[in-house]
Amino acid sequence: MIHFHTWILATRIHKGVVGMANKGPSYGMSRQVQDKIDSKYDPELEQILVEWITRQCGSGVGRPEPGKMGFQTWLKDGCVLSELINSLFAHDKPVKKIQSSPMAFKQMEQISQFLNAAEKYGVTKTDMFQTVDLWEGKDLAAVQRTLSALGSLAVTKDEGTYNGDPNWFFKKAQENKRDFSDEQMKAGKNVIGLQMGSNKGASQQGMSYGKPRQIL
Repeated sequence: MIHFHTWILATRIHKGVVGMANKGPSYGMSRQVQDKIDSKYDPELEQILVEWITRQCGSGVGRPEPGKMGFQTWLKDGCVLSELINSLFAHDKPVKKIQSSPMAFKQMEQISQFLNAAEKYGVTKTDMFQTVDLWEGKDLAAVQRTLSALGSLAVTKDEGTYNGDPNWFFKKAQENKRDFSDEQMKAGKNVIGLQMGSNKGASQQGMSYGKPRQIL
């Protein structure tokens, strides 16, 4: 089923493309902002991500032309991304249908499926790119950030689905979560309450800091 918001986005992008064709190149502040975003794109990281994705997904996904534009074109229809996220799930693949299409809204729908599956896998919203970042090439550095976060998660989880050099990505620090029962929580509050009660009215005069150091 085609989501209505995706259709709206596709319509806006189509109008934007036509508008850009009529307006000509972008100048001024918008051009400066885009240049700044483009400067964050990492060619070396691109090589690592391409190597990882091709190892992870197999030769069927091919390889892109070197450079930012080649990287975007390779991922733009969402199919390679969907193959990638599916490969990280041993069972119950999150993206049920992967189909290449020349239609803009179909490509964006496929990208959206990847993003939803990546969030399900554990990528945080702050590390997630927006569909237009990839499809329009607005912020390919954000796309790199999402894929790097995904790689780091795969290495950290160590579920046997990661296929690549583990040194390519940082291993995320895992939280040391502790589950306490209601009784333990209540007991802890009582101890804190007793400690606070015993400290009431205490002054520096009644507190011992040990023997003061002599200055010779």
